[in-house]
Amino acid sequence: MIAKKKIINDPVYGFINIPAGIIYDLIEHKYFQRLRRIKQLGLTYLVYPGAVHTRFHHALGTMHLMSVAINVIRGKGHKITEAEAEATKIAILLHDVGHGPFSHTLETCIIPELPHEQVSLMIMEQLNDEFKGKLSLAIQIFRNKYHKKFLHQLISGQLDMDRLDYLRRDSFFTGVTEGIVGSERIIKMLQVVDDKLVVEAKGIYSIENFLIARRLMFWQVYLHKAVVVSEALLIKFLERLKKLYTENKIKINNKHLAFFLKADYNCTTKEIINHFCMLDDYDIVYLMKESLYSEDKILSYLSNAVLNRNLPKIKISKEKFNSEFINKLKKETMQKMNLSNEDVEYYIYSGEISNNAYSQIDEKINILYGDKLLDVAEASDMLNLAVLSKVVKKYYVCGPEQIINSNKS
Repeated sequence: MIAKKKIINDPVYGFINIPAGIIYDLIEHKYFQRLRRIKQLGLTYLVYPGAVHTRFHHALGTMHLMSVAINVIRGKGHKITEAEAEATKIAILLHDVGHGPFSHTLETCIIPELPHEQVSLMIMEQLNDEFKGKLSLAIQIFRNKYHKKFLHQLISGQLDMDRLDYLRRDSFFTGVTEGIVGSERIIKMLQVVDDKLVVEAKGIYSIENFLIARRLMFWQVYLHKAVVVSEALLIKFLERLKKLYTENKIKINNKHLAFFLKADYNCTTKEIINHFCMLDDYDIVYLMKESLYSEDKILSYLSNAVLNRNLPKIKISKEKFNSEFINKLKKETMQKMNLSNEDVEYYIYSGEISNNAYSQIDEKINILYGDKLLDVAEASDMLNLAVLSKVVKKYYVCGPEQIINSNKS
């Protein structure tokens, strides 16, 4: 029998082909379908109303770009077998399957000290058992244990299909045109030298644009001050929920979230994954709606602030806020709102954000000039590209508007 071709109409790339067989079966699986219910950009829709696209969109987009990249590399004389191509597409398809509710916002909040990449691997290994070893090669490539290292670079690197998709997709849905990148042009310029992914010299301007776009998207979208404060609120909400639950002061009907809110849980990896994969954005939103009229005024305040966008004031500075200033804010808030030392932590909090468009510590983006390779930071004739490799840190403090505005650091 001839397998029927599946097609999805993607708003960014148009029609995307879905291969029959294991890839189609994985997309149909409940673990992957869950990604439809997880927003790609967490709470960014509070700033950019169009940013309601999901991890499901993004995963399919990365798989599409991977298919294009594999064909380009094959066309330049490099051998990629059908098994390797399928495994690489599976690896990129599932690279974000370990994201929890609201994506990066609640990273490590559900399963402490376990980033989504490790959770993705755990889920892939469970799926591999379920599909009788059909994901073994994909897992090897995902873990960078396969001998063709450039395949892993296509999945996880400074110029991977993940970044090429999310910049273009996030730009499309937020309407922030500064993030538009020429993903097709960049992919057409890819080459493999000594088992490493490089870019042909004529693609350097596209790479420069890619790096600048990434920097602008971080400041303008991912680290927008309203996004930063709303994400901090959501984390505080979950912290408060866990505290009250472990002290038996509230009940939670969601058994899957309750499983993770316990002070300690001792079970198999399979049980952890089964509970985790039943959680998505809707569970957290429902809990916030339930908490709007909670007897606990802190839980009520936090849920109202996020759901109804009643955000506290955030102040951002290039210099770190000193402890005396933070303590002054806390003391004033405690007096005006009749709060304890412990409770004021839910109203006044601080932290840092950082932006690094190009890391010279990680595997570099190399530009191919004939038979010579140059790091893009050296090859570029743009004076500001070297600046893009520096980590820029900023510091923030959040709190009630009147208190923040009446105090100067």
